[in-house]
Amino acid sequence: MTSIDVRDDEPDNTDDTGPGGYAAARLRLLTEKTRSGPPRRTALARLTDDWLAGLYQAAGAPPGTALVAVGGYGRGELSPRSDLDLLLLHDGSADPRAIAALADRLWYPVWDLGLALDHSVRTTAEARKTAGEDLKVQLGLLDARPVAGDTALAAALRTAVLADWRNQATRRLPELHALCRERAERVGELPYLLEPDLKEAHGGLRDAQALRAVAASWLADAPREGLDDARRRLLDARDALHLTTGRATDRLALQEQDAVAAELGLLDADTLLREVYEAARTIAYASDVTWREVGRVVRARTARPRLRGLLGGRAGGRTGGAKAPAERTPLAEGVVEMDGEAVLALSARPERDAVLPLRAAAAAAQAGLPLSPHAVRRLAAAGTTLPTPWPAEAREALVTLLGAGEPTVPVWEALEAEGLITRLLPDWERVRCRPQRNPVHTWTVDRHLVETAVRAASLTRRVHRPDLLLVAALLHDIGKGWPGDHSVAGETIARDLAGRFGFDRADTAVLATVVRHHLLLVETATRRDLDDPATVRTVADTIGTQGALELLHALTEADALATGPAAWSTWRARLVDELVSRVAGVLAGEEPPDPEAAAPSAEQERLAIEALRTGEPVLALHTEPTVPDGSQEPEPESEPVGVELLVALPERPGVLPAVAGVLALHRLTVRAADLRAVALPDGLGRRPVLVLDWRVAAEYGSLPEAHRLRADLVRALDGSLDVSARLAERDAAQPRRRGVTAPPPRVTVAPAASRHACVLEVRAQDAPGLLHRIGRALEGAEVRVRSAHVSTLGANAVDTLYVTRPDGSLPDPEEAAALAKTLEEALR
Repeated sequence: MTSIDVRDDEPDNTDDTGPGGYAAARLRLLTEKTRSGPPRRTALARLTDDWLAGLYQAAGAPPGTALVAVGGYGRGELSPRSDLDLLLLHDGSADPRAIAALADRLWYPVWDLGLALDHSVRTTAEARKTAGEDLKVQLGLLDARPVAGDTALAAALRTAVLADWRNQATRRLPELHALCRERAERVGELPYLLEPDLKEAHGGLRDAQALRAVAASWLADAPREGLDDARRRLLDARDALHLTTGRATDRLALQEQDAVAAELGLLDADTLLREVYEAARTIAYASDVTWREVGRVVRARTARPRLRGLLGGRAGGRTGGAKAPAERTPLAEGVVEMDGEAVLALSARPERDAVLPLRAAAAAAQAGLPLSPHAVRRLAAAGTTLPTPWPAEAREALVTLLGAGEPTVPVWEALEAEGLITRLLPDWERVRCRPQRNPVHTWTVDRHLVETAVRAASLTRRVHRPDLLLVAALLHDIGKGWPGDHSVAGETIARDLAGRFGFDRADTAVLATVVRHHLLLVETATRRDLDDPATVRTVADTIGTQGALELLHALTEADALATGPAAWSTWRARLVDELVSRVAGVLAGEEPPDPEAAAPSAEQERLAIEALRTGEPVLALHTEPTVPDGSQEPEPESEPVGVELLVALPERPGVLPAVAGVLALHRLTVRAADLRAVALPDGLGRRPVLVLDWRVAAEYGSLPEAHRLRADLVRALDGSLDVSARLAERDAAQPRRRGVTAPPPRVTVAPAASRHACVLEVRAQDAPGLLHRIGRALEGAEVRVRSAHVSTLGANAVDTLYVTRPDGSLPDPEEAAALAKTLEEALR
C-alpha cells in the first residue's frame, strides 16, 4: 500500500465524506501519539465506515443492496496499512448495470487514495456458494459486518454463513487445520524466527483468526487465558511496523526492529522480540491444544454413525444410549492415559505431591503423549514446591523427561505455558523467549536448550553417565541470561542447580566443567592446529578426566545439531573426533607426536619431487563424499562436501595469497590450510619445496577441474593474473543491499597457544577473498605462515593463523602485538 500524501497544513475545503477530508482525517489519526493500539484501530475502522457510508449514500444505491466489511475490517480492526476487505451484497432484484455503477463509485475513490482493496460483488446465494468452495472466503465472511445499506440483508448473510460453517464443521475444520500446518511448514514458527512474519507464521495472527473460526463452529474452543492480550500485542507490533516502514508488511525485518521498538515505547529490539515471542507462544500453544481437541471430536463424531450401524441402530449398545466411560490406562503413580492424553488419575492429589508435575511430564513424554492442559493447570494451581535438594525421584523424573527425545518438546511447552518450568528452574526466566541474534541459530535460547537435550537423548548410549549428559544439555547455555561470558556465568548457575537437583559434589563438579567448556572442543578443532602438541595438552589439562571428555564430545554434537544446519557438518565432526582421540591419548598417559619430526607423506614427497623437477606448481585433488549423520557409508550420488587440495611448488614469496585468491576466484571456500617445507632426499636438489595441504568446499555448483586451478595459479604467481583486481571487480558487480552494518575486524594474539608459532585470531565479516587479503597483509609484514584454520558461522569468519619469523623462530610478544595491529588495520 502506498502512503497518502496529504499534509495537515493543507486547506481542507471538503467534508469528511470526500477523499480529501477522509485522507486528512486518516493522517491525523495515524500521527496522533496519544492514541495507539486497539483504540486507534477501532477509530480508524469507524472513520473508514463513515467515509464509505458517505460514498454509498452519494452514489444513490438501489434498494436491496448493502456494503459489508469482512475479515479484519469486519472485526473493526484496521492497522495503518491494512487492506480494505469489502463485499457489495445485493438481493438480485436491481439492474446489473446499476450494481456495476455503484461498485465503480465505491471502489475507485479507494484506489485513488492508494489504499489496497480486496473487493467482490455477490448475491447472498453467490456468497454462500463461493464460501463453500473457498475456505479463505468463508473465514472472512464469519466476521461480516454491515457498513451501509440494507442491514437486514447483511445480517441474513452472516447468519446463513455461520449456520453453514457449523453444519459443515466436521469437514471444513480438518481443511483449516491442514491449511494452518502447510503455512507453518512454509513460513516457520513465529516464537523462534529472528525476522518473524507476524501474520503468517505459526503462532501469528492467522492462527488467532483460525481459533476464532473454531470457536464459531461450536465444535471446540481454545484456552482463553492470555489469548486476547497476545493477539493485541501482535496487532500493536504490526501497527508500529506499518507506521515506521510506511508499507503494508507483516515481516519484522532486522533493520526495522529498533524503530518498531521505539514506536511501541520499548527498550530495544530484543525487548520487542521477547514480547512478540511471548505472545506468539500463547497463540501457538492454544492452537496446538485446540486442534488436538478438534481432532478428538471429529474422530468421535465420524465413528459414531459407524458404531450405530454395527450395533443395529442402538447408539450405546447395552447401555441403551448412555455414553460409556472413557478408558483410563495407568502411566505412572497419579498419571493415566485417557483419550490420547496424559491426565491426572482420579486419586491424584497434586497439593500433597510435589514430584507429581515432573512425574506426569516424564510419563507423558515417555509415552509420546501430550500432557492434558487441564492437568497442567491443576498442577500449577496446586502451588507445591520441591524441597532443596530435590528427592531422588524428582531428579530421575527430570532426566527421564529430558531423555524422551522429540516428545519432550510439546510436554515442556505445556509446563512452560502454565509457569511450572520457572517454578522448578528459577534461572529459566532469564533465557525464556530470549532471541539469539546470530543467523546460525534456529531457536531462542530456551528452546535451543530443550532441543539440545532432545539431540543428546539419541547419544546417551555413547556415554557412561547419560543423566549428566542430559542435564548438561539443558543447562549449557543457561548463562546467556546474564551479562558477560555466558560460559562463565553458566558454570555458576550449573553448580547451583546441580546442588538443587540433588547431585553430589563430584557430579556437580563434572556438570560445572562441561557447562563452562561446552564450546572448547569445536572451537579448538576448527581454529587450532591439531598437530601442535600444545593444542592437545591444553585441552587435556582443561577437561581433566576421560569421563568429562566423553560428555563434552556428545554435548558438542548435540549442541551443534540443535543450533542449526550451518553449525555441524561431516568436516566439523571429523575434526572434533580427531581432537577427542588425541586428547584421550594424552589423558591415558600417551605423549602427543612432535609435528616437527613427522615425515611427509608419500604423496607429498612425490608432488614435491615433481615440482622441483618442473619448477612449476603441481596439484592433486581428493574428494570427501557426504556421509549422513549416523551412517557408515556415503550416499551413492551425493555431491562431495569437501576436497583435499595438495599444492607443491618451489618456495617463493606470495604463495599463500596467490593460492587463496585463485580458490576464491573459483568460488571455493577454504576450511583449513597447512603449509610446510619438505626436505627432499640428498641429490635431488637444494632448493626448498613448499607443500600446501588445503581443505576446501564449493560455495555452490560443481567443483572446478584441477587443470583450470593450476593454470590460474601459474598466472597468479607470474603476475599475469591480477587476483586482487579480479576479486574487486566481482565484488563491485554484486548488488548492494541494505542491511545491518558489520562490526570492524579484530585481530588478537592467543597467548601460549603453541610452542612452535605465534597464533593470531582474525574475526571479521566473511567475504570472498578474505584469506587472500590476510595472506597479502602477512606477506607485507614479512612473516611466514605455517598453517591457517578457517571457521565460518553465518556471516562471521574466525580465521586462526600460525606464523613465525622467516627463519622459523617465534616473534617476541611486542612483535606479535604489532603484527596483530598491522593485520587488523590492513583488513579495515
